Amino acid sequence: MSDLEFEQKRTLSRVEAADQLEAVAAALRRGGQAELDIGPGRLTVRIPDELRTELEVELEDGEIDLEIELSWRTPQAGRAADED
Repeated sequence: MSDLEFEQKRTLSRVEAADQLEAVAAALRRGGQAELDIGPGRLTVRIPDELRTELEVELEDGEIDLEIELSWRTPQAGRAADED
């Protein structure tokens, strides 16, 4: 089980989807403590200078899925790995 999980599925216009991606891109450029508006709330996360990325494009049953995944270690996880 993960320490934190949030998933949001909704239908957006092309422009709304672009706005959402631009907001994430701006948070990535700033780094540090980033605030992301997620529906009715706001999520604050620390974004480090380096992170892992995964881009996946899948065509199945006439539908295209484009997934962009960004991941990084939390400060606590990084310290625990250094101590081992």
